[in-house]
Amino acid sequence: MTPSPAFPEQLTHEQSDLLVRAGAPLFTRYAGNPILSRKDWPYSINSVFNAGATRLADGDTLLLCRVEDRTGLSHLCAARSANGIDGWRIDSPPTLMANPREYPEEIWGIEDPRITYVPELVQYAIAYTSFARGGPGVSLAMTRDFKSFERYGVIMTPEDKDAALLPRKLEGRWALIHRPMTALGAHIWISYSPDLRHWGSHKVMLAARRGGWWDANKIGLCSPPIETAKGWLVLYHGVRQTAAGGIYRLGLALFDLDEPAVCLKRGDSWIFGPEAPYERKGDVNNVVFPCGQTIGADGDTIHLYYGAADECIAMATGSIRTLLAWLDANSGTGCESGL
Repeated sequence: MTPSPAFPEQLTHEQSDLLVRAGAPLFTRYAGNPILSRKDWPYSINSVFNAGATRLADGDTLLLCRVEDRTGLSHLCAARSANGIDGWRIDSPPTLMANPREYPEEIWGIEDPRITYVPELVQYAIAYTSFARGGPGVSLAMTRDFKSFERYGVIMTPEDKDAALLPRKLEGRWALIHRPMTALGAHIWISYSPDLRHWGSHKVMLAARRGGWWDANKIGLCSPPIETAKGWLVLYHGVRQTAAGGIYRLGLALFDLDEPAVCLKRGDSWIFGPEAPYERKGDVNNVVFPCGQTIGADGDTIHLYYGAADECIAMATGSIRTLLAWLDANSGTGCESGL
């Protein structure tokens, strides 16, 4: 894809270090944000947000969007674009609807998909939240074309969400990152499976801090981890509770490539938060919530797609190299204790 002003060229090590030292923003919002909203939809909806993202074989960017209709329930709908910014071609009818007759865990809708392309299976794995009387659970579906889907049903029982599959096996097992709510709190966990259906070996991967931190008490995975030579680069959200409600911001951590339960570095401060009007005010104020990204042809540029205030979808660009440099300069002790 030919780079545009929204998708900058790859940064050198020196440029990345200079940006980090200068305290430059790690993500730059697209000037034309939001890129998708209710007015763009070919049928009546309340809002569109929290989209999984992938780059298709034909070069198109596909966003699998969470769409909330006027019943209050959500379904998933695909939007495709040649440049990942505009000219979106949106499915009508919806791409993936809840099917409570066969999957009763979906009786109150399906939400927040995260897409992982799995080369071994030549398929895309979609981890999404299924919502029913027992609360939110993690469900899995596989597809080759985003037209037909094989549902695996719920694979992590309520209350659990914010899940993504890693793209390859580790010592013969698949790995899933997810966020159960337990007596221990809202932390990020990792679990393993031989067949994508039966899961075990559950471990806390990253703990929410305690006290006054920006990511105290409740955290969760954002977009699927990015595999780098230094480890799995993970964007996660933290929720700061204030007198006016919660504020959703993004943080950064790095995990071992072979043992992703092992945290190598964790930034102390948040790196991206609600600032623009479309992020500050909406159905849920003060929220930036990415569920997907694509990586540019340069292997460095991140195109981050995020839900803004639970009303629309926006895009920002960043650099893998710069994020890793920032972690080198700003990681603290959060890996060891999570406190």
